[in-house]
This record gives sequence, C-alpha cells and structure tokens, in this order.
Amino acid sequence: MLSQAAQIGQMNKNIPKLGITIGDLNGIGVEVVMKTFADKRILKMCTPIIYGSSKALSYHRNIYGMDNFKYDIIDSVEDANAGAVNVINCWEDPVPLRIGYPDKTLGQFAMRSLKAAAYDVVQGRIQGVITAPVNKAHLCTDSKKFVGQTEFFSEACGGRESMMFLVSDSIKVGLVTNHIPISAVSSAITKELILKKMSIMNKSLQQDFMLQRPKIAVLALNPHAGDEGLIGTEDDDIVGPAVQDAKEMGILAFGPYAADGFFGSGTYRQFDGILSMYHDQGLVPFKSLSFGHGVNVTTGLPIVRTSPDHGTAYNIAGKNIANSDSFREAVYMALDIHRNRETYKEMQENPLYKPKSQSNDAPVKTDA
Repeated sequence: MLSQAAQIGQMNKNIPKLGITIGDLNGIGVEVVMKTFADKRILKMCTPIIYGSSKALSYHRNIYGMDNFKYDIIDSVEDANAGAVNVINCWEDPVPLRIGYPDKTLGQFAMRSLKAAAYDVVQGRIQGVITAPVNKAHLCTDSKKFVGQTEFFSEACGGRESMMFLVSDSIKVGLVTNHIPISAVSSAITKELILKKMSIMNKSLQQDFMLQRPKIAVLALNPHAGDEGLIGTEDDDIVGPAVQDAKEMGILAFGPYAADGFFGSGTYRQFDGILSMYHDQGLVPFKSLSFGHGVNVTTGLPIVRTSPDHGTAYNIAGKNIANSDSFREAVYMALDIHRNRETYKEMQENPLYKPKSQSNDAPVKTDA
C-alpha cells in the first residue's frame, strides 16, 4: 500500500500539464492569465506552464497590483511543480512595453512563446495549450507570416487539416473557411472542403464532447440558400451535394440552411454543431450569444489547443478591468477535451462501453 506522501505524488503526476502562451504583451492576455491562475483552486485541476518571460510577468503584476499571483521559474516541463504556476523563460532580455498600444516588434516574442509551447505539446510533454490573444498583423517568423494561431498550430502538426470551432454551453460553430477575404470565400468553397470540415466536426463532437451521434447543421453560402439559383448556384451545386454525401458517410447532416432564418428562429438550438461557410457568418451569431464565455478550439489535430473568444483589447489593456471568464473557460475546455479523448480511446478499445446519446430526430427546416 502506498504511503500518503507517495499517494500525493502519484496524484500530482496524473494532473495534466497545460502550456500557456503569453500572447501580445501590450494587450489583455497577461492580465487574464494572471487573474485565472491567481485562483489556487484551478491549480488542483492542472499544472500550468507559462511560456514567456518572468520579467514581463513581474512588470504586469506590479501594474495590476496582483501580489497574490506567484510563480516558479523552471527550465523545462519536466521541472514543473504541481500546485504552482510555472514559467519557462523563452527570452531573457527585458522588453520595453507600452500596455494598450500595438507594437509590431512584440510579434517576435509572441512567436517565441508559441513555438516553445507547440514543440512541447506536439512531443506529448504537455497535454494541451491555451493561447492568449495575439495581434495577427504582427504574428510572423523570419520566413512566414501567419493569419492566425489556428493556422500556426495546423502547420506545427505537419500541415494537417484543422477547423476553427467556437464552443459554448448553448452553441457550437465551426468554420469551413477561416481568415480569408470575403471576396475569396466563394472560390474557396468546394464540396471536398465542406466534407473535410464536416468530418472533423463530427469526430470532434464524438471524441471531444462525447456525443455518440451528433446532429450537424450546414449553413448556406448565399442569402436564402440561393433561392433556387436566383441568388447564386453554389448552394445547389456544392453545399447541398456535400450534405448529401455526408449523410451517405453516416454523418447526421442537415441543410443547407439560410443563416438569417436559422439563427433568428432559434433553429440552431436543435443541433449539436453548426458548420458555417465563412468567418463572420458563424462568429457574429456566436459572439452575440456567447461573447465572454465562449472558447475557440482548434480541432482536427492530435493535440489540444484552446483560446478565449476575444482579442488583444488594447482599449482596456492596463486598466485592470479585463474579464478573465473566457480564458478560464478555455482552460476548463482543454481539460475536458483531454479527459474526453482519453475516455473515447478507452471506449473504442472496449465497444461494450457507450456514452449517453441525445435524440437524433431530424430537425424541422426553417426557411428565411
């Protein structure tokens, strides 16, 4: 029988390690990170490892007067202390900061943080990553510019197809296209791409959210789903056939739905997941319903990555008024997904074990 000390050591060993990237040092990222992990109760659920700079953290801590935010400086994840906030210094030199003001020179430090965390999560040294907000215009390496952290982690995982999945208690919205101009959306939409994203969503709903037979709604590209070709033919020629092919693959897919009537009538409540054709089509209703409590999940990858549903918010940075709810939810979501994937893996190995499933009755289609 294990001694009490040995039991505590074993419990600490099994607590997931989560990487925390520092984000834009002039935005609200550091503030919401500190507010989240100043609550010691969350340290019983995970061992956070902040990839950034202890000097930068100390600077922010003094500005916000957060003397209750303590941390240990470590050299690698193997040295992480359970029950404490851990910091890995990704650079040593102090960085001149003007909190609340964009500064393109800070992009290199956000990237160093991302690279270090991505390496450790891909290697399996940590169980997930939660990313603080960055300024996308400043996010680049010497050879490449990234349009978002979703794309960065997809490349870190060998260029695997991923999906930006916005999740809250009331609604889950995935995107077919991410950060591209509206003028490029129509030409980017193909039946093959819709099917890839739908398959990713279906798998995520099963393994990350434990829904055995999830129902997925697919939004139309055009107003009124094209009105039988009067307002574009993409929904008849591309989106509709993709939905049909998905059904033949065993995915419970429905649509295409005209987006305005779909959300306005509350039809979205009948589905486990909603596939949007482009960024604002999905994120405008999502943030209207869940802003400040939603989580951005990069799904389709072998790693767990989440982030809050807000940006750098320069306008309130440095004022100690940023709400940390979304970042905290991103931490909880990463833990839930890690645990659910472990359960899903066991479930696949033991087919006699099945999670509870929701009813799969087909929803009623609502026209705009």
